Order: sequence, then C-alpha cells, then structure tokens
Amino acid sequence: MPPKNTQPKYRQIADYLRDGILDGTFPAGQPLPSEEALAKQFGVTRPTVRQGLSELRASGLVEAIMGRGTFARSPHSRPSHTRPRGVRRAPDGRYIEADGIRWTDTEPPVATRTDAPLALADLLRIPPGEPMFTYDALQTADHGRLRQLHRTYVPFSILADTKYEEEAPPSAPELYSALSDLGHELHFTEYVRTRMPLPDQAQALRLADGVPLLHVIRMTLAEADKPLALEEFHLPGDELELSFRL
Repeated sequence: MPPKNTQPKYRQIADYLRDGILDGTFPAGQPLPSEEALAKQFGVTRPTVRQGLSELRASGLVEAIMGRGTFARSPHSRPSHTRPRGVRRAPDGRYIEADGIRWTDTEPPVATRTDAPLALADLLRIPPGEPMFTYDALQTADHGRLRQLHRTYVPFSILADTKYEEEAPPSAPELYSALSDLGHELHFTEYVRTRMPLPDQAQALRLADGVPLLHVIRMTLAEADKPLALEEFHLPGDELELSFRL
C-alpha cells in the first residue's frame, strides 16, 4: 500500500502541476487545467487551488492571463528576445547600443540632484554623499512591447572645470559623446544580476507575478579605469536573455 501523502492539498496541487510542466505533460504556452477541474480532481475548494497556483507563479512556472486562464511557463524554453549588450561607435562618431534597438523615452528625462549612496559611491570611487546629476527614464521600443527602466548618474566632481559646471550634461547615450568631447577615451564595463522587482518597477515594466528583473549596471570609464558615470538598466527577466561578445 503506497504511503499516504500528508502534504497540504495546495502543496500537492503545486507539486502535481510543477512535475507536469517540467516533464512536458503541460507544455510551455499551453493552458493548465482549470481551477474547477483541479478542485474536483483533488477534492478541494477553488481558493485551495489558487493557493497552489500562487506557489508556481512565485517560482515563475505559470502565468495568469486575464480572461484566458493560467498557462505553463517552462524554465527550459528559449526566451523570445536576445539582446546583445555593449556600446559601439558609429562612423559619424555617435555612440550606439549594440542591440540596435531604438529606445524612446516615455517622457523627456530631466536632471535631478541626488547624493551618492554608499554602494554607488564605491563603484564610482567618490565619497558617499557626493552630489550627482541623475536621470530617470521609462523607455519603450517595438510599439511598446519592449520596456526598460534606465537611470543615469554623473558625479559633480567629474564635471568640475568644464562647461557642465553651469549646465546639466545630457543623459546617456548622448552623455558618451559629451564626455568624449571633454577629452576622455571611453570604455565600458557591465555587471548583471537578478532580483525580484519592487512594486512600482513591476507595474512600469508590466511584469507578471513571479517574474524577476535583470539588473544591469554599466560603468563608463576613462583612462586607468577611472569611473565617469554609472547607469542602471532594469529589464524583464522572463522572455529575455543577454548576450556578450567576448
């Protein structure tokens, strides 16, 4: 006689669906059994089914689409978009993104003053609390289907004794040309990690429950790896992979 499953019913439902998604019983992109069918199969109420589904949403294995149902998401499937990372210089001297995507700011970026927190000050090699020009932008492409949050930081000390002591510099990528015009030979380094989004980030990027962020930090560097500026990109982490040419 097989041992009795003593796990809570919602956990049994989550395990059943998880195993089915991972072994292909429920293919990625296909609807899962309805709440009503699962409730009948496991002899539970629909709130118990929803509790099991919420576990899978938190791990990114299912996606709920309003008015259509709940769909499987395989961790093994290829993402919909591959984004080459990096910056290159066009023949006309402009700096452009390696992915070639033409991003549009939903609103014109406005420079604000912020004081460098400890983590950013360490990366920029400036004292904590040093003032910085900061730009925030929600950017879209492909008729709004692609979205990213982009933040640019430029320490005041980098702009000392330049025309930008009296006026704010442009935001990136125009910032690169402005720094180059000041006599800097630029190169770039990026750091990539994942984390779960804050509520306002999830809303701006239209992320489903359980979808992480790709958090990219780009350092703009001059000679001897001197940091000039720092950018943060927050990208949806579900249907996107990043590629780097080595």
